[in-house]
Amino acid sequence: MQKKLIFITNDDGYRAGGLDALVEMARPYGDIVVVAPEEAQSGMSSAMTSKVPIRLRKVEESDGLTIYACGGTPVDCVKLAMSHVFKRKPDFLFSGINHGNNTSVAVIYSGTLGAAAEGTLYNIPSIGFSLNDYSPTADFTACIPYGKRIIDMVQAFPFDENTFLNVNFPRLPYREIKGVRLCRQNRGVWMEEFEKRVDPHGQDYYWMTGSFLNHEKEAGDADENALAEGYVAVVPHHLDMTNYKELERLRETWKF
Repeated sequence: MQKKLIFITNDDGYRAGGLDALVEMARPYGDIVVVAPEEAQSGMSSAMTSKVPIRLRKVEESDGLTIYACGGTPVDCVKLAMSHVFKRKPDFLFSGINHGNNTSVAVIYSGTLGAAAEGTLYNIPSIGFSLNDYSPTADFTACIPYGKRIIDMVQAFPFDENTFLNVNFPRLPYREIKGVRLCRQNRGVWMEEFEKRVDPHGQDYYWMTGSFLNHEKEAGDADENALAEGYVAVVPHHLDMTNYKELERLRETWKF
C-alpha cells in the first residue's frame, strides 16, 4: 500500500518553530514534503510573484522528509511545488503552524490560509493551523495531539472538496484546553492605525499599529470567542465567496 504524501507549507518561513511542530504532527500520516518561504511572508494572503524570478532550493532530505525553501509567497510555494516538485497529487496540504491566530477578519490577510485555499484549488484536502501566540519561541506542544485528533477526523469524515479548514489553538497547556469547538467566522475588524515616526536621517515613515475590535463578543459559536474561552476553534471555509441570500434579493429587486 502506497504511503500517504503530505505537503506542508507556511507563511513564517522554513526555519519557523511552528513548521517543525507541524512536521512532528504529520509524521505518523505519511511521507512529508515541505515547500515553505525562505523568509517570513505573513499577511500575504493569496499574493503571487509575477515580476521577479522565484528561486527554489532543497534544504534537507532524510527518511520520509524533504524540505525546500522557496523565494516567493505561500501561494507561490504551493503553485511551484505542484508544478515542479510533486510527481503525484499530495493526499493532504497542511499550512502552519502559524505564530499568531487567524480568526475573524484575519482570514482575509493570512498567508497561512492563502496557502490552504490554494491547495483546495488543486483538490487537495487542506488545513491551516495557527497558535494564538506571536512569539518566535512559542510552545506548540499542546497543538500536536489536538492537531492529530483533527486529522484523524478528516480522514474518517472527509470534508467537501471546495472546503478548507481553519484551525486555531489557544495559548494554553494541553490539560487546560477545554476541547475542540466547530465554529463560524467571527465578525470583527482590525482598527489599523499608522504611527508616524522619524528615522535617524530626519525622514518621516509610518509603522502599522492597531487593535482588534470584536463585533460579537457574546457569540459562543464564533471562532474568536471560542479561542478566548480555551477551545481549539475549527472553521470550515469555502472558496465560493458568493453571498447567495443577497444574490436572490438582488434578483428580486434589481430589474434591468
